[in-house]
Amino acid sequence: VRGYGPATLTATGALAVLAASVQAHFVHTPARQVGLYLAIWVTTATLALLIISIETVSRTLRMHSGLARQMIHSAAEQFLPAILAGLLLTVVLARDAPQSLWMLPGLWQVVYSLGVFSSCKFLPRPMIAVGVWYLATGLMYLAVGRGEWAFSPWAMGVPYGVGQVLVAIVLQLSDQETDDKP
Repeated sequence: VRGYGPATLTATGALAVLAASVQAHFVHTPARQVGLYLAIWVTTATLALLIISIETVSRTLRMHSGLARQMIHSAAEQFLPAILAGLLLTVVLARDAPQSLWMLPGLWQVVYSLGVFSSCKFLPRPMIAVGVWYLATGLMYLAVGRGEWAFSPWAMGVPYGVGQVLVAIVLQLSDQETDDKP
């Protein structure tokens, strides 16, 4: 748990909201500007992953020096399939089914939820609620995201902004609970 910094995760939530704002300002017809849409969100995901990775490595080395390598490896091993699945879904849809690209925001959230669920054995029990959040928002988008809602910047900004803040809250409360124990 101590490998993930609540402030860092809150920052990645803010990054998602910033990306949504950039999209809203610069991508006026996202269904016709899918390349720009993908560039914004793939860049955002890459930056968030980089920020979280740097923080996780530095915090883990500081707080768990003897087990740091094992802990980092275990965390990455649990979440890596979700990251790869999201990347491969993006490539396949962009290349072979561009008419289905509107589904990407929902699919990314569903896949992210699977990464959260698979990591739950290393995280505080309430983290399951975060997985449920991402699953619910992804499925909701898939149900209503077609047509005028397709590629809405807030279909990504709100779920990831709120979701990452939820992760930070769960971790913060868990850290406080651990610190309060004798």
